[in-house]
Amino acid sequence: MNLLFLTCLFPLIGWLLLAFSRGRLSENLSALIGVGSVGLSALTAANVIWQFHSAPPEGGVFTQTLWQWMSVDGFAPSFTLYLDGLSVTMLGVVTGVGFLIHLFASWYMRGEEGYSRFFAYTNLFIASMLFLVLGDNLLFLYFGWEGVGLCSYLLIGFYYHERKNGNAALKAFIVTRIGDVFMAIGLFILFFNLGTLNIQELVGLAAQKYAEGDNWLWIATLMLLGGAVGKSAQLPLQTWLADAMAGPTPVSALIHAATMVTAGVYLIARTHGLYLLTPEILDLVGIVGGLTLLLAGFAALVQTDIKRVLAYSTMSQIGYMFLALGVGAWDAAIFHLMTHAFFKALLFLASGSVILACHHEQNIFKMGGLRKKLPLAYASFLVGGAALAALPLLTAGFYSKDEILWEAYASGRVLLLFAGLAGAFLTSLYTFRLIFIAFHGEAKGEVHEGHGIAHNLPLVVLIVLSTFIGAWIVPPLHGVLPESAGHAGGGAKHVLEVISAVVALAGIAFAARLYLGDRQLLDGIARSEPARQLIPLWYAAWGFDWLYDRLFVTPYLQLCRLLGRDPIDRGISVIPRLARDGHGVLSRSETGQLRWYAGSIVGGAVLLLGIVLLA
Repeated sequence: MNLLFLTCLFPLIGWLLLAFSRGRLSENLSALIGVGSVGLSALTAANVIWQFHSAPPEGGVFTQTLWQWMSVDGFAPSFTLYLDGLSVTMLGVVTGVGFLIHLFASWYMRGEEGYSRFFAYTNLFIASMLFLVLGDNLLFLYFGWEGVGLCSYLLIGFYYHERKNGNAALKAFIVTRIGDVFMAIGLFILFFNLGTLNIQELVGLAAQKYAEGDNWLWIATLMLLGGAVGKSAQLPLQTWLADAMAGPTPVSALIHAATMVTAGVYLIARTHGLYLLTPEILDLVGIVGGLTLLLAGFAALVQTDIKRVLAYSTMSQIGYMFLALGVGAWDAAIFHLMTHAFFKALLFLASGSVILACHHEQNIFKMGGLRKKLPLAYASFLVGGAALAALPLLTAGFYSKDEILWEAYASGRVLLLFAGLAGAFLTSLYTFRLIFIAFHGEAKGEVHEGHGIAHNLPLVVLIVLSTFIGAWIVPPLHGVLPESAGHAGGGAKHVLEVISAVVALAGIAFAARLYLGDRQLLDGIARSEPARQLIPLWYAAWGFDWLYDRLFVTPYLQLCRLLGRDPIDRGISVIPRLARDGHGVLSRSETGQLRWYAGSIVGGAVLLLGIVLLA
């Protein structure tokens, strides 16, 4: 386990080599460095994880201090890597899924301008994400947190020649920065009150110092939640994720499905000791997750862009993770985080294969009949879509999602349980809507399937992991996170599993009825008055962009226009203007005539005498 630091070092070296090459490297060499560095990181991580399981460290925790960061008035954070069951799980997801996505990207990005620049950004992202999940203190975690935010901005705006891509990157950067500011405020509060940012020390000191419901701790955990909802695209800071699909498709798979957007889930799980002292905020976490999964599910139901459908499904699935955290199902949240990384990375990579095959077409209604021409992509969508819809017994998503629903029931959160079941129906419906429209029906053009090991291997591996085989990978979370209310299981759990399976199958059947065949029922629904009112609203993701534009963007632009004319500066400029005008008047009095000067002296003397006499 002493080699743990290499998991971060290899991607950093790859980033340095690619960044300072200034695009002079060939595509083959760039791919070798970019993919190879992450591959070496994944191999090192596999070795570390194997050692962690075969010879667990004392207390189940291994730490490795790299160097002292700073020492200011007793505040001495260090770059220390912290490995326990939770960070082991995240380490495997980040490096394992990250390597597969990098390998696929080496095929997908061929011929693109900025090939080496792309891998420089993604290597830096992997290093930053590892800092985030391995940091033993919140300052080190925040360092990685900001690093992945920077890389997200760079990768979303990768095709910067188009203005809309730059706008999407800027939107993601600003919205997530709002959450980051909240998180920074939370760190300030915690340090001011507890004198440390070491995560384990924080939990112990908070339990000693604060009574349950203490206002400062309440505010601190609320601020940390603000950071989590920003990074994980949950209400009310969810608006950036759909527009982030402007980046290359492997970016969507890497950052906006498998790793970065789950950082908020990891943050809350890592600081669970603080949230257990503030149950009201923990309840709010569950409510945010429940609302987000429903609102995003309805939005996904009417999208026409293949990547935006998957983006809203990501938002919805992370809502399930927040719901799990809110009901105290800590293990279930991380389990779903892991399985979601498998099947959502699969779906995004398969969508990239479809997009290239269809000559960069992303509208699913301009596809059709692809199942025979793109058999691997079709198999990927079938397996990944089934896992997303939690098809019973056969898919990884079934085991993790049902665990969340059971924990919601066992904790007595009936409304959240119903929200989860409704979300499961919507998920099945919009997922197979996409599959039936894009892959079934009449073919609408020539397509060319991808080939080669860089294209096929990641898809095949992720297909396997998205089945029940992926559910065999049980995160080593025993003793790391608290036990949940429903850990014992029981007969009621099996009943709920049957109900959940029926709901998922019902969604698939309804999608088949609507989108396979003549679609007369679909046309009738679309022409109804409620549908004509709701479809535009759902397509616009419930109008949050419109609302925020009216509340924040428009007033800000008006303020900019006002300050562009700078009334304060104009007011201050009156003083030099008066001095200049006065100087002009006095200058005109310099005539050079003796009579004028003598008269001025006499007039001035009379004026002074008059003032003295009147005073």
